Amino acid sequence: MIEMYRYNALQSGVLLRRYKRFLVDVELPDKQVVTAFCPNSGSMKGCSGPGSSVMLSYHESSKRKTLYTLEMVKADGVWVGVDTLLTNDIAHRLIELKLVHELSPCNVIRREVTFGDSRLDFLLSNGKRECYMEVKNVTLRDGHAAKFPDAVTVRGRKHLNSLMKAIEMGYDACMLYIVQRSDCDCFAPAEEIDPEYAKTLRLAREGGVNVFAFKFDARPEGIYALGRVPCRDDLGKW
Repeated sequence: MIEMYRYNALQSGVLLRRYKRFLVDVELPDKQVVTAFCPNSGSMKGCSGPGSSVMLSYHESSKRKTLYTLEMVKADGVWVGVDTLLTNDIAHRLIELKLVHELSPCNVIRREVTFGDSRLDFLLSNGKRECYMEVKNVTLRDGHAAKFPDAVTVRGRKHLNSLMKAIEMGYDACMLYIVQRSDCDCFAPAEEIDPEYAKTLRLAREGGVNVFAFKFDARPEGIYALGRVPCRDDLGKW
């Protein structure tokens, strides 16, 4: 396994509740209850139940309203990385280490790139062609499959449409799913949660957008690359 990210010492706890989407209350081992920032805008379906074991990072800063950040939740016996603020850093390291074969000739030109009325995560280049890349963090598991999204996402569909527009304009484009849990064998769009997103992803792939999924082992000491997982479609279109 290749280390992608190293945590400083994390604090264990038990999840009491998630509320206002970006806040969680956590009971620490000494029974103290703290409020932590939840850096995940999704539903966190399957990994936000009260009583779940969690890991928090601590950040002492006068600019923060909460000193803790929720980093991972234990679900179905494995740790799941829920901090979406780390996702692009992990993706950047994947590119640097040449771990995605199709993108191995590429280097990162810019991050957070404006394209039309969207902001895409990366602009890559192999010296001859430029490639726009969007990245999503995946925490939902259904059977053996990692799935995205875990809630209806209009913004996610907009990103896919922007990637298709990039193809039409002569660029390359790709969609990268960062699966931050080790218990999935493949990736699939969550048709049952957001059929429009699944439809748009299918159209994007058929239109030339490359779709990749990479699995990681989230542990309290760090995030480790496990390798590519195949992408499939519940409707049998892939």
